[in-house]
Amino acid sequence: MIAHEARELAITHASDWRERMLNGSARATERIDEIFGIDVFGQRTMQQRLPKDVFKRLMRTIDLGEALDPQVADVVAAAMKDWAVENGATHFTHWFQPLTGLTAEKHDSLVAPDGHGGMIFALSGADLSLGEPDASSFPSGGLRATFEARGYTAWDASSPAFLMRGENNVTLCIPTAFVTWAADSVDQKTPLLRSMDAISKQAMRILKIFGTDAGVARVFTTVGAEQEYFLVDKHLYHARPDLLTCDRTLFGAKPPKGQQLEDHYFGSIPPRVLAFMTDVERELYRVGIPVKTRHNEVAPGQFEIAPTFETANIACDHQMIIMETLKRVALRYGMVAILHEKPFAGLNGSGKHNNWSMSTDTGVNLLDPQDETHTNMQFLVFLCAVIRAVDTHADLIRASIASANNDHRLGANEAPPAIISIFLGDMLMDIVEQLEKGKPSRTIKGGAINLGALSLPQISRHSGDRNRTSPFAFTGNKFEFRAVGSSATAAWPNTILNTIVAESLDDLATALEKAVGAKPTQAKLESAVRSILKDVVKKHKRVIFNGDNYTEKWHKEAEKRGLPNLKDSVSALPNFITKKSLALFKKYKVLNDAEMTSRANIFIHRYVDQLLIESEQMVLMGRTMILPAALAHQTHLADAVSSTEAAGVDCPDIRASLAEFVKKVQHFNAALNALQEADNFRDADGWETAKYLRDQVIPLMNNLREHVDALELEVAHDIWPLPSYRDLLFIK
Repeated sequence: MIAHEARELAITHASDWRERMLNGSARATERIDEIFGIDVFGQRTMQQRLPKDVFKRLMRTIDLGEALDPQVADVVAAAMKDWAVENGATHFTHWFQPLTGLTAEKHDSLVAPDGHGGMIFALSGADLSLGEPDASSFPSGGLRATFEARGYTAWDASSPAFLMRGENNVTLCIPTAFVTWAADSVDQKTPLLRSMDAISKQAMRILKIFGTDAGVARVFTTVGAEQEYFLVDKHLYHARPDLLTCDRTLFGAKPPKGQQLEDHYFGSIPPRVLAFMTDVERELYRVGIPVKTRHNEVAPGQFEIAPTFETANIACDHQMIIMETLKRVALRYGMVAILHEKPFAGLNGSGKHNNWSMSTDTGVNLLDPQDETHTNMQFLVFLCAVIRAVDTHADLIRASIASANNDHRLGANEAPPAIISIFLGDMLMDIVEQLEKGKPSRTIKGGAINLGALSLPQISRHSGDRNRTSPFAFTGNKFEFRAVGSSATAAWPNTILNTIVAESLDDLATALEKAVGAKPTQAKLESAVRSILKDVVKKHKRVIFNGDNYTEKWHKEAEKRGLPNLKDSVSALPNFITKKSLALFKKYKVLNDAEMTSRANIFIHRYVDQLLIESEQMVLMGRTMILPAALAHQTHLADAVSSTEAAGVDCPDIRASLAEFVKKVQHFNAALNALQEADNFRDADGWETAKYLRDQVIPLMNNLREHVDALELEVAHDIWPLPSYRDLLFIK
């Protein structure tokens, strides 16, 4: 009856969102330019509130990485406190990203005793710069013992503080790094910032070689991460223990209508969802997040939000805020936002398409090919550095997006395969082939498209098509890393990308510096670039593939090329702790051996814990929900046979149906017992447990699901204890 009651509640309260929409109508009249960044202690606010010399010194810390003077911190803290209090804040928190994949915060009051029986608002430079949350219960992967509880949060001045508004509270959030007492990173922000320093240093060497470094102090990586998600009615969500516990459906028969008509993608956004999206966007605008795109995604109940490009560390902070805001605001409209990579079997999963590029602090995109690309030698160096990096460290890129969640998605026909390859498009592929042969002499032009109707304009054609099956595709002036999971932090894959590209830029810069000498001529530089890039292309072109990545033909071709095909997390994650990987991250001072090893340990234990939770949840639901429902239906069938035959009417078809259903229940029960028995395995070594779960438990989970889904198609709708896919997917 739980499912039936949930359906009734979902229908009865479906109009609740209308009240929310009416309440939000006043907000809808606010101009975006009047509210954008209003809850951010950003550059404009700091310039208004800080003394001129303090502002300049702080900006040198933000832009150039100079050490922050404690006296400057005191002045900034006082101004930040005044601003926050004026906006209703009563508490502040060091907002950080531990290795849980989520954010963390400990709130401290902005109020302090004044020594005379009264209270004052106070925030010191020390409070701003350094915090000390209890670090004992955060994952450390062996970096410290449980009793070693001291940890520090350190202010990241480059990511602006912001206000977090609740129903009756306002909190000042200060983005921070998180390290142990021994100064080891146990967060996502610290290695990302280190990797950005590494790539900036090596990119600046390339600019210096080309003489384009004048006025450039730093190179940044930029990120625009598209976020896919599902929305489900909250009453139906709470009637599904699997969604509550695992954020995905462990059981669920395929509905008659799913996504096969392709009618949801870019379709008209349901009013309730659009009202929710509008509220989300306005909250994000207030904290300075430049969201631009919203639309229906491919699967029913699936949607997307996408921000514009920002500096990588700020973009990754904003990604965490976006995910938290989606979940929080959805509840106001009687919905739950699901960020899991594969909440519904048989339907498209969700990703976080990570658009990545490099830019100078003067605003020059270093991956912009410009018009005559074959003459843009600097661009070709940066392009070939990325190609080299992806080929050399395809195993690391694959490992960077490995998780039990993402294993459900990668390799299916809605996401890239686990084989890492690069799509360049016709124009760049042609230039790369010219580089391999010698001197490039042409750039393919896209031309124009005549649509054949006088009322329609001619439109410019890009020089190459897009490839939605490629995991790492060039899309005009950036690379789109499409394999990142929707629930994952964007910081970690971007840390990996920054580090491996820094190594490639280092390699190319060293070769170019040696070839051209201290005073290179233009002719000598061009000759050196062509020679060096020719070798790079010959060695690493195997990673370039412009075709359909979904086909079996490509999988066979990739194997011939020697490209790794790490099909699951258990195969991928050990690549973090190879000698090659440890040396790479140590060399560029991104992560030391202990920090890197700790992450591998944390990731594999998370994989283990997640699968154990899912398998145990399947057994619990099977025992307490599915089996009673199946037996109740079996009893109804048996009663029907008995009463019919008692009336003197033969019913061989119903009796046959009963016999067949009894067999299905028996097979289900056997599958349930097998999974329950397998769940008893525990090994002290997390890696061995992970292998066991992958090889033994996951097949049993899949087998049990097949039996349950078959039962769902036969058990009476009013008896079946779970809301079906038909109930869940079509949000109104």
